[in-house]
Amino acid sequence: MEAGQNKVTKEDQSKTPLFDAVKRHIEKNIIPFHVPGHKYGRGLKEFTEFVGQNVMLMDLNGMEDLDNANNPIGVIYEAEKLFASAFGAQYAYFLVNGTTSGVQTMIMSACEPGDEIILPRNAHKSAFGGIILSGAIPVYVQPEVNEELGITMGVTIENVKKAILKHPHAKAVFVINPTYYGVASDLKSIARTAHKFGMAVLVDEAHGAHMGFHNDFPLTAMEVGADMSAVSTHKTGGSLTQSSVLLLRGHRIQPEVVKQVLNLTMTTSSSYILMCSIDVARKQLAMYGEEMLEETLRLARMAREEINKIEGLYAFGKELIGTPGVYDFDETKLGINVRRLGITGYEAERILRDEYNIQVEMSDLYNILAIISLGDTQESVEKLIEALRDMAKKLGVKDVKTPTIVLHSPQVIVSPRDAFYSSKKVVELENAVGEISGEMVMAYPPGIPLILPGERITKDLVDYIKLLKEEDCQLQGTADPYVNTIRVLGTAD
Repeated sequence: MEAGQNKVTKEDQSKTPLFDAVKRHIEKNIIPFHVPGHKYGRGLKEFTEFVGQNVMLMDLNGMEDLDNANNPIGVIYEAEKLFASAFGAQYAYFLVNGTTSGVQTMIMSACEPGDEIILPRNAHKSAFGGIILSGAIPVYVQPEVNEELGITMGVTIENVKKAILKHPHAKAVFVINPTYYGVASDLKSIARTAHKFGMAVLVDEAHGAHMGFHNDFPLTAMEVGADMSAVSTHKTGGSLTQSSVLLLRGHRIQPEVVKQVLNLTMTTSSSYILMCSIDVARKQLAMYGEEMLEETLRLARMAREEINKIEGLYAFGKELIGTPGVYDFDETKLGINVRRLGITGYEAERILRDEYNIQVEMSDLYNILAIISLGDTQESVEKLIEALRDMAKKLGVKDVKTPTIVLHSPQVIVSPRDAFYSSKKVVELENAVGEISGEMVMAYPPGIPLILPGERITKDLVDYIKLLKEEDCQLQGTADPYVNTIRVLGTAD
């Protein structure tokens, strides 16, 4: 896992030690009396016929020639070492439970129960899960808000400094790089400031796995000297869904601690299909990433330029740099504001899916988000542009005067961990105003909680949840899948 033990050359990055070992294992045609029980697909014929024999042959378990993800000393170790080198880290840890497990491991590695951690309130739910698991106490930095777009942006270095000065004994600063919509904060200045106070810098790079391989992207966590980052190789790096990698460098967090934390929650049956996809995706980025991302950027820039010619649509981009909370911008995040068409982002997403056979990444009340990535083509992007052009023509531009709805962060009454373990009762959503929430409520994607355990429920929040329900937005986090009720702190009468 450590990059520095043996120098890794550019030629080494052409290797895929784990993927090669799996192929060699398959070639041996070993008779399996081990799990998984489908035995190369023979026990799951219908599924095997659809996905193909090779996928089922790759569905293996840890053994001598294939190494073990929980204590890698062989081909997984070699693959992780190559990954660490490609991404500028000292250590890399393959993850098969997404970046969620990486974010939670970062927080649990840096914080003990009662330790403070400074983080933006618009962090992903995984960060708050890590806070509950670790027993850390959150200190929130409010992200900036773009009122025109109706979305939160990054955090400013000034606000981070204020939080650090007010909480000088905090153990870590947690940053998102970039946000779902592509906004990057001044990560280098944040890291420098946090390190001066002896705080670890933890970075959620779920949407930034590609950024270190082309100079036109924001700087990555490892490039600015952050201590840990969790990258979703499956989102923008080319690997399969659920595969991610945790990166570590520096001396503030010991690799032995990280390994112990990972083994608390990590499966002992890591998918070799997922891990091999990481191995091959790393090779592709290291060998060909710059030229592939040059084409990706060309497509994103072409799409943004053409969409901004369509009356009623605004594809925002690098012009936001310099506005509050926007230090840099990832152009492959194609956010499109649709409010001048008189529809919500949720409606625009449904129209694109139902009438044009196009599925965007996510939507909110005012915007849709399309991800332009390594796998896009001129044809696919042109179809998106043409669909948007046709949709806008049919709807026409409206004289929109509705105010932007932006929720303010709720008041924290009880720490997330204490609230999570407290007694709870179920109340109707309508009757929850003034209560202390016992669970999260979030729209997914992006998975940013509207309310967390331990926070006061307000009328504005209830009204906002009702509005999202009317829009058929996918809400998660509550025991009630329809969010007609919510669990709050207290005991049932």
